[in-house]
Amino acid sequence: MKNFTRKIWSSVLSVVVFLLLGSTVSLAQTTISGTVTDANTKETLLGVNIQVKGKVTGTISDLSGKYSLKVNQEAPFTLVFSMVGFGTKEVEINRGMSTLSVELTETSVLGQDVVVSASRVEESILRSPVSVEKMNILAIRNVPQASFYDALNNLKGVEMSTQSLTFKSFNTRGFNANGNVRTVQLIDGMDNQAPGLNFSVGNIVGIPELDLESVELLPGAASALYGPNAINGILLMNSKSPFLYQGLSVNVRSGLMDQQDRTTAQTGFYDFSARFAKAFSNKVAFKVNFSYLKADDWQANDFRDQSLLNGFRISNGRRDTNPGYNGVNVYGDETNVNMFSTAQSMISAGALPAAVLPLIPQTSISRTGYRESDLADYGTKSLKFNAALHYRINDRVEAIIQGNYGFGTTVYTGADRYSIANFQLSQLKAELKGANWFLRAYTTQERSGDAFAVGIAAQGINEAWKPSTLWFPQYVGAFAQARAGGLSEVLAHDAARKFADQGRLIPGTPEFEAAKNNVVNLPIPGNASGVGAKFVDKTNLYHLEGSYQFKEIKWADFVIGANFRVFELNSDKTLFATDDNGKEFTNNEHGAYIQGAKSLFDDKLRLTASARYDKKERFKGQVSPRVSAVYTEGTHNFRASFQTGFRMPTTQDLFIDLVTPQARLIGGLPFFRDRYKFATNPAYTLATVTQFGGAVLSATQPSSPVYQASIQQATQLAITQATAIVTAQVQAGTLPAAQAPAAIAALVPTIVPTIAAQLVPVNAATANQALLVPFKAEEFKPEIVQSYELGYKGLFANKLLVDAYGYYNNFENFIGGQVLVQDRNYVATSPASTLGLNLLNSSTRSVYSLPVNRKEIIKSYGWAVGLDYRLPKNYTIGGNVSYNKLQDLEKLRASGFQPSFNTPEFRYVLNFANREIVKNIGFSMSYRWQDEFVWQSSFVNADVSTFQLSKMPAFGTFDAQVSLKMKSLKSNLKIGGNNMFSDGYRQAWGNPTVGSMYYVSLTFDEFLN
Repeated sequence: MKNFTRKIWSSVLSVVVFLLLGSTVSLAQTTISGTVTDANTKETLLGVNIQVKGKVTGTISDLSGKYSLKVNQEAPFTLVFSMVGFGTKEVEINRGMSTLSVELTETSVLGQDVVVSASRVEESILRSPVSVEKMNILAIRNVPQASFYDALNNLKGVEMSTQSLTFKSFNTRGFNANGNVRTVQLIDGMDNQAPGLNFSVGNIVGIPELDLESVELLPGAASALYGPNAINGILLMNSKSPFLYQGLSVNVRSGLMDQQDRTTAQTGFYDFSARFAKAFSNKVAFKVNFSYLKADDWQANDFRDQSLLNGFRISNGRRDTNPGYNGVNVYGDETNVNMFSTAQSMISAGALPAAVLPLIPQTSISRTGYRESDLADYGTKSLKFNAALHYRINDRVEAIIQGNYGFGTTVYTGADRYSIANFQLSQLKAELKGANWFLRAYTTQERSGDAFAVGIAAQGINEAWKPSTLWFPQYVGAFAQARAGGLSEVLAHDAARKFADQGRLIPGTPEFEAAKNNVVNLPIPGNASGVGAKFVDKTNLYHLEGSYQFKEIKWADFVIGANFRVFELNSDKTLFATDDNGKEFTNNEHGAYIQGAKSLFDDKLRLTASARYDKKERFKGQVSPRVSAVYTEGTHNFRASFQTGFRMPTTQDLFIDLVTPQARLIGGLPFFRDRYKFATNPAYTLATVTQFGGAVLSATQPSSPVYQASIQQATQLAITQATAIVTAQVQAGTLPAAQAPAAIAALVPTIVPTIAAQLVPVNAATANQALLVPFKAEEFKPEIVQSYELGYKGLFANKLLVDAYGYYNNFENFIGGQVLVQDRNYVATSPASTLGLNLLNSSTRSVYSLPVNRKEIIKSYGWAVGLDYRLPKNYTIGGNVSYNKLQDLEKLRASGFQPSFNTPEFRYVLNFANREIVKNIGFSMSYRWQDEFVWQSSFVNADVSTFQLSKMPAFGTFDAQVSLKMKSLKSNLKIGGNNMFSDGYRQAWGNPTVGSMYYVSLTFDEFLN
């Protein structure tokens, strides 16, 4: 891999040297200078972008509004003057011109944005061939949320999953997830995913807001141009060029976080960021950015019972009422056993007298757990540092060296809750770009720091203090003693737990902290010395790509591009499986695309077609085409598109091998089936085992024919055993023969329960063997979606902007989680194994979760409408509503499939704002509401997910801000609040409760950019 990396960077540097040697200064040179002013106020404008059209050459106006630009060519050429909040002006420079003063007019006309994400070329957002959302600098500056990333939630059709203050995942059009692998997030063209996890880590180590120029979002499939995994959408964040945005900028933001269920309800937060950029002689420029945030995080405090054991439900289960309690955000209590089965094992081992067996119920009991706040690091922090050096080799080529570094502590929800402490993500990029092409190479390197799995840590602390092999027998023994002493079952359970928990480690004590440190510093899954919870990931991504737009072809617009990337897995053999040589895997993929566009009928109809080919190691190649048409009539644009997208299985889908509190997560590749002996020890789907278990339980009830027949059989066997015992006593002379009949009659009732305890479950399982059908694995394939979309975007009287779309998706080879159950102690001659009884007990079964392809076509559809209206005196009002639906949900549920659509059917956003209600004072506010929906994931208890019980309540939240522009201080003061009138909300199962946040922000900008 080092050789590969060296080759990539050598190739890029060779191209740089070639361009440097081949670029000569033109003998013809034109210098243009002048002043840029506001057409209305006649004030000079500082920080205006002045660029030569079609080239990389450009500059900005200085603090006096003046500029000077040297161009290495003779006239004619065109200068483009642009500034946020003002209309763009193009001026042709003719021979002999040396001075040019320009006036720019402030504009607030809707629909004027230019986007590049929809087609990889610049085009009007109104005429985009697919739905696209954009936030420019003004929108970012005026959002009512505390950060631009929070404001993504206001965009049409976007939903978020908040896992901590700094870790949020965005999604569009269904199948939302914590750590969403169906969306892609790019920062200056670099994939922001954590390479070992294959999803973007929110903005914890992303782009500092002071350096953000724009955000573009494409909802839905975008694989045709952006490759694998952009199946639900892609987010492009573009930073500011140091040539065009110069000077010093500083932001200080602080405030109060309030949520009553936290350990400390009200805490402060602190956020500082700074940016400095400088250009030298229009040839060399650099920028540096630094930001740091510190806060006490939102806390996950859902203590409802998700065990569904002993007849309790989510609504009524509590630790003091349900012996098998398993709290959503309580950990270590996932470990449970059946009391009766434990008692039988104790009797067999001579640790419990057989006579007490009738006192032991068929009740599940779980270990006492710890709350998340006792374990996770809620001291969240986020440090971001990046720097870039830009060098204009000539008027047509710019070279960029850029480095991004992020460091942070947060909490993430996966199959477990993960305390991500001192996480690091670094990126290094070398790029060459012209006006119509680019070539870039970059690496993303992830270091998990002191991260650990919270649930595993709780289990490890419990096991370190007292192994479950000791704790459960102590509980059962104490329970039997309490029942024999006359206590009720409820009081006996209470006494048994108190006895088994004597000396339990208490959070905050030195003993607890010592045990915790031992567990969280030992890599998963641990070793002979104990359980390990440390999450280790040092995976690297290496990426090379290029794109070229053919300006030479006049009759149509063509773009081509290609990329190659390699994942180098490294988890110290803890997270990922190893090959036969004991080494972790590498995985590579490559792809190429071509796009053509043609305008017809006086530019009223624009047709676009593209196709992309991608190949991932271990899989067949995939072709993803896209065709679209946009018809324009004045300011009204009607569009239609068909495109395919695909999701290559992630590195986790392929290679993960990780034990979690819920299950062992394994990859979908064939070697895992061999490694865990599915051929000789069959595995069964959870749905199959649940159905089988229900049938067995029903057959063990006294009213069932199986139970009654078993009692008769047990009675006959008891008579035989009693007769043999009594006969031996008579023959030994210890019992008179005349008393034998009475002795047999008295002995039979004492033997029947023991025999029946063994016969009933065996006979019940035998009667229901037809329900146990082994799981049969099939070829693992990439997921494909065919997406159809109709849309309209139009502008009425320059006051009302309407944006609407409807879509329909067909997913083939849909990748979803499959839970399998296997006998942990399989013995071919044992009835418990051969009849499947070991599958019904958590202490004798292994649970696996792996990705598989669904055979059926998964269909989803939806629509969204956005309206923005500009009122008199600069007021704006608007909003959007979106609808997303998974088709045939009931049929999918009946098949045992958990699609994890995780999306509310309805959500809407309302906005009201005025950038300048009076001179230099503005405001904005928004209200967001979303419907109730069911959340499914590997974190959710399997039965809870299967029965669609993991419902996330509907909620609404109100955000607002007021800003004051202080021109004399070149500063902007912003005061705001988020979720101002709500007790709190959760966006996903097991995630924290998000409370209210009130903040004050002061931004200094030397150029007021």
